[in-house]
Amino acid sequence: MMLWICAALAGLWVAGGGCQKSDSNQAGGQPGMTIGVSFETLQTEFWVAALGAFKAECGRRNIKMIQAIADGDANRQIEQVRNFITRKVDGIVMVPKDAKACLPIIKAANAANIPMVLFNRPPEKSEARSVAVVADNFELTRETVRWMIGEARKTGRKHKAMVLIGDLGDINAIGRRDGFDAAVKEAPEVIEVVARIPTEWSQEKAQAGVVNAFQANPDISFIFTSSDSLLPSIVSALKATGRYKKAGEPGHVILGGFDGDATAYQMLVEGYLDATGVQDVYFEVKACLQAIEDLRGGKVVPEVIKDPGFVIHQGNLKEMAPRMWGANVKR
Repeated sequence: MMLWICAALAGLWVAGGGCQKSDSNQAGGQPGMTIGVSFETLQTEFWVAALGAFKAECGRRNIKMIQAIADGDANRQIEQVRNFITRKVDGIVMVPKDAKACLPIIKAANAANIPMVLFNRPPEKSEARSVAVVADNFELTRETVRWMIGEARKTGRKHKAMVLIGDLGDINAIGRRDGFDAAVKEAPEVIEVVARIPTEWSQEKAQAGVVNAFQANPDISFIFTSSDSLLPSIVSALKATGRYKKAGEPGHVILGGFDGDATAYQMLVEGYLDATGVQDVYFEVKACLQAIEDLRGGKVVPEVIKDPGFVIHQGNLKEMAPRMWGANVKR
């Protein structure tokens, strides 16, 4: 595993002193730090919940948090992060709009000796130094789909399947697609994939694709979406075709997703959703802040910290719901 060894960097901070604030921070992340948090967007429940979790965790650690939202504009985000650097923050957390476009600003943070942590989206490979805290998209998706296949197997028949794929410019979408493919490849006697819907994370594209897929294959009975944010599009199409049935009811379509948002939680409670892979937002937020503290303390931090997440389903809902961020957000 590649490691970002920051002892030398921390040494510069202590010995040089000229590029860091002198009033607050000692190595080890003592209270009084100021960090900048830059989100590309707040358009989904996941990002809203994550920003709230950062505020709460910073409060617990007595860290001052400065936030900036780029509203989907990569250039705007770069300027916002440059502002963090100018203000000499003690660390930066960024959700990049683009894995490649963020590289210059990471290098700028490196030059200023400011630890840079990317939340939920890793950068493109380069010499720029950062830590990425990301969900294990491949494994969590594979485990979620395996659980769904287990439910399909109980029916004693073969199922036609549809998968909704995210924006393949997002490495998270690639991991989820590959995790789905790996799981269904293990069970050709149970699952036949007849529709692959490219959504680019767009509700409109998702809904149009799902409608078209049902027109071509009205007997689809197994659906996986790479993001819970696309569930409303699926629900709309299922209702239009009279296929929106609870688990256990005749005609139920086995349905699974990824994220663990509030819509997914409500659908689990009501019995319409079979399973979803939950990104552990609380784990990821704590890991980001701990990485900044450790880097400032001269500790060795992995280049990538993976959130294993967990699968929540009808069989463990009561037990796992307290850990599901979507069960804890206000709508």
